[in-house]
This record gives sequence, structure tokens and C-alpha cells, in this order.
Amino acid sequence: MSELPLSERRARLATRLRQVVAGPFVLSSDEELKPYECDGLSAYRVVPLLVVLPASADEVQAVLKICHEAHVAVVARGAGTGLSGGALPHEDGVLLSLARLNRIIAVEPDNVCARVQPGVRNLAISEAARPHGLYYAPDPSSQIACSIGGNVAENAGGVHCLKYGLTVNNLLAVELVTMDGERITLGGGGLDGPGYDLLALITGSEGMLGVVVEVTVKLLPIPQRAQVALAAFDNVETAGQAVADIIASGILPAGLEMMDNPAIRAAEDFVHAGYPTEAAAILLCEVDGGNEEVSEDIARVRQRLLDSGATEVRTAGDENERARFWAGRKAAFPAAGRISPDYYCMDGTIPRKHLPRVLREIARYSGESGLRVANVFHAGDGNLHPLILYDANVPGELELAEEVGGRILELCVEVGGTITGEHGVGLEKINQMCAQFPPEELQVFHDVKAVFDPHGLLNPGKAIPTLNRCAEFGAMHVKAGDLRFPHLERF
Repeated sequence: MSELPLSERRARLATRLRQVVAGPFVLSSDEELKPYECDGLSAYRVVPLLVVLPASADEVQAVLKICHEAHVAVVARGAGTGLSGGALPHEDGVLLSLARLNRIIAVEPDNVCARVQPGVRNLAISEAARPHGLYYAPDPSSQIACSIGGNVAENAGGVHCLKYGLTVNNLLAVELVTMDGERITLGGGGLDGPGYDLLALITGSEGMLGVVVEVTVKLLPIPQRAQVALAAFDNVETAGQAVADIIASGILPAGLEMMDNPAIRAAEDFVHAGYPTEAAAILLCEVDGGNEEVSEDIARVRQRLLDSGATEVRTAGDENERARFWAGRKAAFPAAGRISPDYYCMDGTIPRKHLPRVLREIARYSGESGLRVANVFHAGDGNLHPLILYDANVPGELELAEEVGGRILELCVEVGGTITGEHGVGLEKINQMCAQFPPEELQVFHDVKAVFDPHGLLNPGKAIPTLNRCAEFGAMHVKAGDLRFPHLERF
């Protein structure tokens, strides 16, 4: 089929797919395909062969069977909010949008869980559970828009993951369809079970092993009370040390976030959160639980922050002020978009003890490149989100931003961390996988992929580099100046 002209390949495959997906939900015209050309990593764009929007697990199964028989690549897409290019389409493949699988099947208060389809928004789960006094804990900054299926694919976290964990810690089961159309259920109603933990394997697998069509998530009781303290610091290193001091004190915050001055100023100008714009850095430290417990913990947090060098500590006076404090942090990414034509967001993790050193190095990379960097991160678990600000209209700036981002990720590996904490590898970080893992470990990933998808049709070219690519990546470091993805057009 690949030998046929593009228009004929598109028409033939569309005809077959329209036999199994009812209604006008197989998109084939240029104007219909264009909106799906990228995800949140908009620097790279590829128009897919077709876009299909199934309405049920049965339709997903039928689509995958047809594509498997035709040997056509498939890229699954949730809400398209991912920042690593994980849902970037394949130019000769099908983009499988799960947006229509958006039903909350059941909220089960007695079992403290919810069964949902993959297109359900993250925040919608908590909204549905709230009348029962329950909520879903993982809360990525894009929770108002991102889908639970995408959260499973990337093992998303959020500002409260320090206490409540990532997506993998809040799942009970998933139902997925493999590339050849087999439907399997992993996990169940209990917290544990015999055999290999394949549920954990699927979580964070970036759509490369199967397409999730149903998710069972754990719910938690809404805390009786939550209180947040905002601490200002006159230098970033002191703020970094305060993070370590709080954790060492035995307090387990629900959230512990840090922002540097460029991020503070951008967020304050955007949402008017009440941040001190003269501070070099701020920490947001939230505790939750029973009334008495929270009162005791917030007093301890306040004193610890002052002892660690905070120049100012404020606690939210009411729920509205607490919401404003968090709104500033969650709006950091769009706020950065208001002060720069483009930004490139990294997602490395590091041991907390190396935070001061890594921040110094990021500042050095920024100075050497001439690109501004705004730092926002989940300080409690060492998950960094440096926002590298650039202008794609200036020749060479995107490539320079990519170079700075690569250096930051490789520094994370050097100090004992990882190249991603929650955004996934996707296309963006695939070269740095060569720095993270030796060839023999990468081969294990390829072997696992081959068990689920022997022909490599699900999300090809993402997350796991070929060993040849790693050899080429090593040569790039020597030669310098080569583009990371020369086959993709820049924007």
C-alpha cells in the first residue's frame, strides 16, 4: 500500500475505516487533518495520513485490526496537551483520537474508585466524585484539559505528587487494546495481585504497547482542611536548601513547589496570585489533613522556612487566597508564553541534594546561550521544569534552545537523576535516552515492545531510540551543529 500515491493510500484506507467507525469521524481532508499535526510540543508538526475518532472500545479494536492488517502505523492521542511530542502523528499513519471516549462509567464510593473512559478530563473525575466526599489526587497543571488516557500514557504527576504519588500510584486497572486488536484487562479491584505487575508496565509506556480504552482510578477522601504557606527567598540556593530542610524535619507536605524570579514575575503579571515579585525565589508548601494536624504542621513549616532563610512567610488567609497561590503556579507555563514568543520546557528529575548545583549550571547555560530560562518545579521530588525562552522566528534559536535543553537533561543524568519525571520521552528527549541507558538496557525496552507490538506500528519512532540512533547521537556531540531531527520541519 505504501507504494501507492498519497491520495490513493488515504482514500483506500479511509474507505475501510468508515466501515467500522460510524458517522463523519474518519477525517481525510487537509483542513480536517491540520488541527492534529502536533501536540503541546508545537515546534514539530506532521500531518497524518488520516484521523479517526472512534466512539467505543469496539471501534478502537476494529480500527487497530484494520491498521494491523494493512501494516499502517497508529498514534493514539488524548487531549493533545503533552509536552514531549508523544502524540506527534506519523505522516503515513493514522492518528487515533480518543476524545469521544469521554464517559465517566461509574463512581463507586463504597469501593473508593471510579471507572472512566480515556478521553475523560483529569479534573472531571474529581468533579464527579466530589458529591461523595472523594477526589482523584494526581493534578497536573493541565488538569482542566488533559485526559486520563494521556495521564496513563505519560504517568503524569502534578503539584501534589510528593504526598499522593504519580498516576501509577493511583490506578487499579486498565483495559487496553493491542495493535492486533486483542483486548486485555490489567489490574483489578484489589490493591495487589499475583503475577507480574503489567499495569505498572503499561503506565508511562507512551502509547507504544497498547491503546487504553478504560481506566479504573483510586479515589481519596477530600481532606478536612488544606493550608499553604508562601515563602520568599533572596537567592535560589537558599530556597533549594529550605526544601531539603522541610523534608528532613519529618513533615510530608501535600505539595512543595518552587519558582524563580522570571517565573514569579510572569505568573504574577498573568493571574495576580499575590506573589512577591522582588523575590529571587518562592516556595509554596501545602499541608493537608485534619484541622488540628494541619494547624500543627503549618506552624512547623512556617518556622522551618524562617529558620532556613526565608525573608517572608505568608499563609493563605482563606480558601480563595490558597486558590490564588496555586493558580499562579499552575499558570506558569501559559504565563511564560506571554513573555516570550516560544518556550521549550524540560522535565528532568534530580536528587534534592543537587538542586543548588543544578540551578547554578542552568543559570550558566542560560548566560552562555543568551536565552532566558524561567525555572518552575516540583521541588519536593526534584522534578525540574526549566522553561527555555526563545523566538522561533530568529534563525537558529530553536536549535539553540534544544541544545540548552539537552545539556540540562544530561546534567540531570550526571547527578543521578533522570531525563523525565512526568512529561514522557516522546520525540523530544529520545536522544537523551542514549545518555540515560546503556545499549543493553535499551535493547530490553525494544524486546518488551516486540512482545506487545512485533511490527512496531504503535507510536513508532518515539520514546526508545534505536541503537544506531544512539551511535549517531554520540557522533553529534563530537561534530556539533547537526539537527536533532533533520527530517522534521521547524516552526
